Amino acid sequence: MASISLKERACLILTLQLINMADQASFASGAIDPTEGFVSLNLKPSDFSVQTPYDVPTDERYSFQNGIHKLWVYSTDKPHTPTSKTKPRTEIRILGHDYSSGLWQFEGYGYIPTGTSGVSIMQIFGASQHATTLMVRVYNGSLTYYTSPVLVPNIYNKWFRLNVIHDVGKSVKVYIDGILKHQGPNRGGTSHYFKFGVYAQEGDSYYMESQWKDIRVLKKHN
Repeated sequence: MASISLKERACLILTLQLINMADQASFASGAIDPTEGFVSLNLKPSDFSVQTPYDVPTDERYSFQNGIHKLWVYSTDKPHTPTSKTKPRTEIRILGHDYSSGLWQFEGYGYIPTGTSGVSIMQIFGASQHATTLMVRVYNGSLTYYTSPVLVPNIYNKWFRLNVIHDVGKSVKVYIDGILKHQGPNRGGTSHYFKFGVYAQEGDSYYMESQWKDIRVLKKHN
């Protein structure tokens, strides 16, 4: 076995110390891996269906470069179909993984630039008395569950890990960077799917943008 120099040994020790410190900080903060016990499902490029204002070419509201989905929309834009009465959006609707029962999870790394406000950045579509079971929104720099509670303040200009677990008929959990930030009741419904991007809500800013990478859909098998 080849020997290593004192300098290399010192570097190795420092690296191990830094890893240990990171692990300790993660443990102290209560961070976990929400995907443990789940199986990551296959996502094909064709499973990412982009919805944009109906009168605008897709590439004027969406780009995918270096593994990053960038989605943006203006408050003055049209809805995604001529007959829709909803506010403007540029969202990706994940196809091929609709569900009506079981334990499902969305994972993605998101980024919100300064100024984006009054917007849903991720949702679980489908409910009994409402259109959605979950919306993660941004208001004035805070990440929120619908309009409240605040999940994370000061979310602008930094990447964060979002994990949403839907136990159909039971509950919804929201994790940010491995920390459980919200657990709420299920809202009913018999068909669900995941969406992410920017979808204007009340008090929307003129320009809204979110960026996403490393998107996964996972399921836990009984």
